[in-house]
Amino acid sequence: MIRLDIMLYKYNMSISDQYNSVFKALSSPLRRQILDDLRDQPLTTGTLCAHFPEYDRCTVMQHLGVLEKAELIIIERKGRERWNHLNPLPIHAIHERWIGPHAAAAVGKLSKLKADLEA
Repeated sequence: MIRLDIMLYKYNMSISDQYNSVFKALSSPLRRQILDDLRDQPLTTGTLCAHFPEYDRCTVMQHLGVLEKAELIIIERKGRERWNHLNPLPIHAIHERWIGPHAAAAVGKLSKLKADLEA
């Protein structure tokens, strides 16, 4: 069940705030590793904690909270288990906004340079 306060918070968040929360979440190597672990399949919180024995459960849970706030993971509760699913949409939005256009511009410049050198 979706909580109303979370829905209202996300609705009132500007697109800039949403990007900022995603970039903040991606700034941590541990959080990026968690996302890598979730790339192929959802994992329980217990399984994720076992992947990082150097961190206590509370620390891993705090990192999961940052990822959830940035909407990079979706939490599903099944009985006593908490399943964490990767949500690739925020990363895709960043790619569409910054990486794709900048990469296309760079390829265009390289293509022009190649044509100039060959001429």
